[in-house]
Amino acid sequence: MISIAFGLRFVQALAAGAVLLMGVGGTFAQGPGDYVILVNNDLGMHCMNKDHSVLSILPPFNTLNAQVIQRGDPTRLPRIMTAGGTLEYSIPGNTYSAGKTDFWDHAQDLFGVPIPTDVGLTGKGLTGTFDPAGDFFIAEGIPVTPFTDAAPTVEDPYQLALVTLRSDGGQVLATARPVLPVSTEINCVTSRCHSSEQDILDGHEREGGFNPADQPILCASCHGSPPLTGPAPGSAGYFSRRIHEKHNFLDEVLPGIQGCNMCHPGPNTQCLRGTMANDHGMVCQDCHGTMRTMHTSIENGRIPWLEEPACRTCHTSTYGEPQGVLYRNARGHGGVMCTGCHNSPHAIFPSREERDNQVMVDLQGHAGTLSECSVCHGYTPSGAGPHGYRPVSAVEQEIFSGAAGLRVYPAPFQSGSNCTIMAASPRPSEGRLLVFDVRGRTVVLLRGEDGGDGMARITWNGRDAAGHDVASGMYFMRWEDGRTSAAGKVLVVN
Repeated sequence: MISIAFGLRFVQALAAGAVLLMGVGGTFAQGPGDYVILVNNDLGMHCMNKDHSVLSILPPFNTLNAQVIQRGDPTRLPRIMTAGGTLEYSIPGNTYSAGKTDFWDHAQDLFGVPIPTDVGLTGKGLTGTFDPAGDFFIAEGIPVTPFTDAAPTVEDPYQLALVTLRSDGGQVLATARPVLPVSTEINCVTSRCHSSEQDILDGHEREGGFNPADQPILCASCHGSPPLTGPAPGSAGYFSRRIHEKHNFLDEVLPGIQGCNMCHPGPNTQCLRGTMANDHGMVCQDCHGTMRTMHTSIENGRIPWLEEPACRTCHTSTYGEPQGVLYRNARGHGGVMCTGCHNSPHAIFPSREERDNQVMVDLQGHAGTLSECSVCHGYTPSGAGPHGYRPVSAVEQEIFSGAAGLRVYPAPFQSGSNCTIMAASPRPSEGRLLVFDVRGRTVVLLRGEDGGDGMARITWNGRDAAGHDVASGMYFMRWEDGRTSAAGKVLVVN
């Protein structure tokens, strides 16, 4: 039997003390339309064994984190709510887990305590309520499987949960539909690396009293796994360290994400699905390093799961989390959790999976990072927001203010090809065109040439000032020649 310490609580203890610019506290005293639920999965993907009869790496265990915000208006700031009412969760179309996995047949042997059917290690079921945890709410340990009731043998890793905020009187105040990601695509056997799970046990070193016949075997009983056992490495070293050490030959045999997908979900699940991968071509190694890096960093003192790559490494402190705080626990604008606006690790908005994007589509009418200030504020304030962010509408209004129109063709166009911009100008060779992204950041400055008939002609190849192709999206342009101004926009498609 092992102690179920649950590493997430340990992490939360490390992430102490956010400075809150919003109001905090209070009870849910208003009606429908006055509240916003920002909710997401804590990790971006949870793995689990489907079969636990031989060995068990991870049980059914999923977690949702949520913040409830009372919407503001021009006279008052939004408020992060911490008490009153009830925050509930359910998984429509997935109402039971026993039979979709044999976990409950072996739970007592694995964990030394009886666990009721369809109840997880923390006492949570497939429906239930969130628990208050300071300035947020948590539903930790939901025992969901990737199998719906309608198709209990077909893996569906991205299922939508339903989160409902109710007043003390039972009135529905707000809802949200986050993804509860989970996959059994751990490919030890299906990839044909190992002939069977018994083969894995038979090849295990006979150390510390290990007996391959003493089944089922919980790997975390010897190899520390912080989601289950807390921060201790266990009697045989962290599971993450040993696995990456034994498999570091994949760095040469299957470099890149292919090697990662041999164990992590996976060729079908493809859990790395956010904008970093889709729009910027990043793979696991860009943040985590190679297999060898993973295991040597743990040998050198890193605690897996609790010390992970930081956004600030690439984005600088302006866009990164505080030193010593994990992205999934960090707070930013007004005390809002970073994941509330940007989503879970590995699934940063916009995600390849439309279900991931659903929570933002419901809130602001489109996918992507929460960028409509009115969602929480009730209106669009003047001035900069989080990370110096200004609403797209405000940026567009400033750039187009007092300007004539630009002719842009072809539109949309593909980065790497050419787009032609024409502006009516008495001094075409003396003007300049600035290209901005939707946040108002300057992308590139371009000079004009005389296009004849009182027109300036400018060519843009879809690259920034450093010569790199820009990401897909909308870009604003403004021409100035000292006498005339013109503005336009173009969609870049990669």
